[in-house]
Amino acid sequence: MDQTVAAVRSFNRFYTRLVGALDDRFLGSSLALPEARVLFEIAQAQTALASDLQRQLGLDAGYVSRLLRRLEARGLIRRERGPGDRRRRPIGLTDHGRALLAELDARQRDEVARLLARLAPFQQEDLAAVLATARRLLDPAPAGSFAIRTLRAGDLGMICARQAIFYREAYGWGRGLELNILEAAARYLGGCAPGRDEGWIADVDGAPAGSVLVTDEGEGVARLRLLYVEPFARGLGIGDALVGECVRFAREQGYAAMTLWTHAVLTRARQIYAAHGFELTHSEMHEEFGKPELGETWRLELGARSGRPGFRGEGEDVADEVK
Repeated sequence: MDQTVAAVRSFNRFYTRLVGALDDRFLGSSLALPEARVLFEIAQAQTALASDLQRQLGLDAGYVSRLLRRLEARGLIRRERGPGDRRRRPIGLTDHGRALLAELDARQRDEVARLLARLAPFQQEDLAAVLATARRLLDPAPAGSFAIRTLRAGDLGMICARQAIFYREAYGWGRGLELNILEAAARYLGGCAPGRDEGWIADVDGAPAGSVLVTDEGEGVARLRLLYVEPFARGLGIGDALVGECVRFAREQGYAAMTLWTHAVLTRARQIYAAHGFELTHSEMHEEFGKPELGETWRLELGARSGRPGFRGEGEDVADEVK
């Protein structure tokens, strides 16, 4: 914990200096950063209330009031006249305020573009993903949307690392689990046949939030492998969507059935599989991961659609390891 606290504080000091948050004149304008932020929030709301700004920005009511008085005195905002609590008077930007905010927005875009120009395209993508992940970890209120895409170069390595770390911490599964994941990924990469094998990543705000693979097991059977959802993204329905993508792909490619191997302890994953029509066909205790676990084989016949479409689980723990 102490190291994490120190790392966050160090980054805060670096970033406030980088973006000029401590400057009296933000980006060379006549505004300090808090004043510019208040203008931005008013513009987003079209017409705002002082109490709304206080709540959204987490600022003291007196401080917000002083900021608004300064902005109004400079002709950047207007507050409609009327009786009652001044905090309930709608606030809007003047023409001068809109022009200044547009100029600030252009300057900020140019400054961010200048910072990013030194980075290669893949580094820019890494930065966007890391920032999205940081926001989701610190503000776990779930977003309402995610995007599913096929695998890109480097995704398999990320999948292996994330799953090995999570299941070690969450379930105490050791090297046997990591070996299982690496073998599954290597078999997929080494034998991937277009139209028979496929993999998907679910992104939330550009950050990888879930993953799954489908491989050809022969004799008309597909296998669902390495289903996983990041803790920060659980509750969005990503696990259900990824399983649905696998089933859709298997049907379109003419597979007769789909199988998977999971564990009794992963209750949310089992609910998702059942919702898509999978049925438990075999269970057996093993100690491959360093402790006794009940492994389960599930199967879905693809000749006809079955099961209940759609499942949205809170905090869904999903995994699918391959023997």
